[in-house]
Amino acid sequence: RPSAGASGFVSSYRRYILLFLFNALWGEVMALRRFVLAIAGASLAISGALAQPADKPAQFAFWPGAQYDPAIPTLKQVVGHENGVEITAPADVVAYFRALEKAAPDRIKVFEYARSWEDRPLIYAVIGSPEYIGNLKTVKDGMAALADPRVTDETAARDLIDLLPGLAWLSYGVHGNEISSTDAAIMTAYHLLAAQNDATVNKIFDNALVAIDPMQNPDGRQRFVHNFTITRGLEPDGSAIAAERNEPWPGGRTNHYLFDMNRDWFVQTQPETKGRVAALVEWKPLVVVDAHEMGTNSTYYFAPGSPPFNAHITPTQKQNLELFGKNNAKYFDRFGFDYFTREIFDELYPGYGASWPYFYGAVGMTYEQSSARGLKARRRDGSAYDYRDTVRQHFVTSLATAETVADNRKKLLKDFYDFRASAVADGGDGDVKAYILPAATDAAGATKIAGLLSRQGVEVDKAKAAFSACGKNYDKGAYVINAAQPAERLIRNLLDADVEIDEAFLKEQERLRKKDLPDEIYDVTAWSLPLMYNVAAETCGEAPSGDFERHGGETVSPGALSGAGAKVAYLVKWGDRPAVRFLSNAFRRGLAVKSTDKQFTHNGADYPAGSLIFPVDENPSDLADQLRAIARETGASVAGVSDSWVSAGPNFGSNNVVTMRAPKVAIAWDAPTSAYMAGNTRFVVERQFDYPVTPIRTYDIAGRDLDRFDVLILPGQTSWYGGGYDSYLGKSGKERLKSWVKAGGVLIATGGAVRILADPDNAMMSLRRENAAKEKSKKNGGDEDETTVPGTLLKSADEFEKAIAPEEEAPDGSAGVLVRALVDPDHWLAAGVSPNLNVLVRGSAIYAPLALDQGTNVSYFAGPDDVLLSGYLWEETKDQLAYKPFVAHERMGSGHLIAFTQDPTVRAYLDGLNVIFMNAVFRAPAHSGKAR
Repeated sequence: RPSAGASGFVSSYRRYILLFLFNALWGEVMALRRFVLAIAGASLAISGALAQPADKPAQFAFWPGAQYDPAIPTLKQVVGHENGVEITAPADVVAYFRALEKAAPDRIKVFEYARSWEDRPLIYAVIGSPEYIGNLKTVKDGMAALADPRVTDETAARDLIDLLPGLAWLSYGVHGNEISSTDAAIMTAYHLLAAQNDATVNKIFDNALVAIDPMQNPDGRQRFVHNFTITRGLEPDGSAIAAERNEPWPGGRTNHYLFDMNRDWFVQTQPETKGRVAALVEWKPLVVVDAHEMGTNSTYYFAPGSPPFNAHITPTQKQNLELFGKNNAKYFDRFGFDYFTREIFDELYPGYGASWPYFYGAVGMTYEQSSARGLKARRRDGSAYDYRDTVRQHFVTSLATAETVADNRKKLLKDFYDFRASAVADGGDGDVKAYILPAATDAAGATKIAGLLSRQGVEVDKAKAAFSACGKNYDKGAYVINAAQPAERLIRNLLDADVEIDEAFLKEQERLRKKDLPDEIYDVTAWSLPLMYNVAAETCGEAPSGDFERHGGETVSPGALSGAGAKVAYLVKWGDRPAVRFLSNAFRRGLAVKSTDKQFTHNGADYPAGSLIFPVDENPSDLADQLRAIARETGASVAGVSDSWVSAGPNFGSNNVVTMRAPKVAIAWDAPTSAYMAGNTRFVVERQFDYPVTPIRTYDIAGRDLDRFDVLILPGQTSWYGGGYDSYLGKSGKERLKSWVKAGGVLIATGGAVRILADPDNAMMSLRRENAAKEKSKKNGGDEDETTVPGTLLKSADEFEKAIAPEEEAPDGSAGVLVRALVDPDHWLAAGVSPNLNVLVRGSAIYAPLALDQGTNVSYFAGPDDVLLSGYLWEETKDQLAYKPFVAHERMGSGHLIAFTQDPTVRAYLDGLNVIFMNAVFRAPAHSGKAR
């Protein structure tokens, strides 16, 4: 088998000789292997039949008729229980795959690709014939050559397609409490390695490699296993309210920072996702399956998916879904399993584990198994099933998927090549031939986007000198992404302001909405990276020329300090992520720092409001060295000054310059807080801005002393817990909270938590939530106790719809759109903040603006004609959202109440909102009257 790298596949004369010899020898090797396995399998089958007592009851079989090689260890031999009898713990999962590798090193290789936040290993295993496993580098080199049609012509591609195996990538358990998939991964690996005389396995080994990522979320799985273990009793209980099946907050779905990692693929905020994406970029599998669980009362779901499909998924990719769906259905029919397709699970958002692979050229699929959420389950119809039943169905689709890849190896390889070739052609022929991220506007944000794209296989160039393109001049440091490359469809998905949604689908959603039925939009409809990061991204109808270098995966450029030895102060401009990180690191070092509420000009340089001032005489003698180290790590720039004279704006000693204090920050933890919002918010403060946060159980907020804390964040609440914060805190808890604020505390509420501030019964903020705005009702109603009402004449369908509409209801919920918000530049919360913010709006909450004598609408949504930036928003919601507050501020005694009516930290991917959110965390305490 050739092993000289990609060049050995595509260009040398020896390739043809090697290819001829390989094909000839391969056929002989496979024939001999099948003969040996057939003899061994027949012998084992006969001996097994003779040894089986006639009266022994039939045992549970994952694959009826399978005979297994005793040289391959079973799960019970390694960890002590049979598959499906217990929920395998994360450490045991890794131990078992290591045991398989030890037993069959010629057919399985195990790779560690990341470590979780709790330092658990994440692994994947590649399984195949000795011939393929012995030449994995050759396979990867071959796929790399096939992936670039600019250097691999069609003739060379055909040769590679004849030679390469198909790679199926099977991923399990991204949600830690979706437990059966991981045990199915174990069974799949065991069956592939141990099954003897199995025609399906032989076919897979002849034509494919199978990569198994058995446990994408070990921290969440460990949380579930722990909760299950401490509540289980003498026998498993399938009741829906049994404690063993009913997880406490936050549940095992999420990782350590409570992220839904099935939404994290293109933003890669979590180490688990970063490692996973890097592995797929390295291997480029043809098919990626993400195995999940859903509600106990469901059956099993597999592809094809539900509309709407992402506009950049090709017709061929959609057609290939049928291949996998039909083969899965064949086995489900054979075994008598129920299933459904084409419902619920769409392929619109590119951040799913089953959708992101589409955009490098793979086929991506979600598989969903009804969950036992324990060892036993009972459905509403009274039917019961065991955990091993759920494991078995995921195992069956895993084998069926690998078989489909083997059966369609050449087609899938050719489709992959054609996808990449057409992407290059589309990018070269389209109206947009390049995207440019200027360095002058937000260099830090542009660098982060460039790094994220590079990590996902996108070619990004950085200008080494100024250049011109499409009639505009760009500075050194600008990033250029040419569209004529194999990743063009991923580029379009992540950089275009909008991705088109099928008109027929949207029309159907409007029809459902008119009948007050739930829409079918599964997740957000907007996700443009430049909009989410509030970074300028310009398009160009020509490919720029100039002096460029290929950008790597760096998302932060080192900062620097100038003016070392300054006599008066060191200054840091406020307004971007590096500056916020700089401040947090200065806080943690105990450095003295001030900040200006208004912009000023010093020695010809303009410093925006919020800019930091580090006085030399109030800090240690090694201040310059400390600031230089912080700058290098965070990417901020520091300028030393030896005089304090400013030519415009407040002087350093002005009352408009406040002393910044390192705040003690707490966050509400536990019910009724949304686990996602609590975790995402804590992550943003702790991991994106390097500042510690203390989680506090919600019931302790009501009953314990908060005096040591300066800031308390109430993340959005979930509807799963009745009453929300209001009922959890109770009357005494709310009074205690108000007393703390009046004494100088800063209370920040985001998303659904704003309700507790806006409830008039709580006497906190003057904000009030709005009902849906409607025309005055023309209904002829009567008193409730009347048996009749006056008659009406309805002359049209429109009049009928008005007649049946409720008098009062919330605005129709938004699935997730990006909208424009404006900023009041005169408020200190807006220091350094862009005049325009891009906000992700979800749900139905809209609040009336504060009056001037009540507080300040620090940020408010734009007018109806300008508010929508990306995604699909109901027309009535767009009109009502206009000019309503996004960020509202109100004083209470010596403290502050700050409401973010939409969650600014959702999924940690709205970088453009970081400064205004961190102003609330860091700047508000400097403006409070709390005694120190």
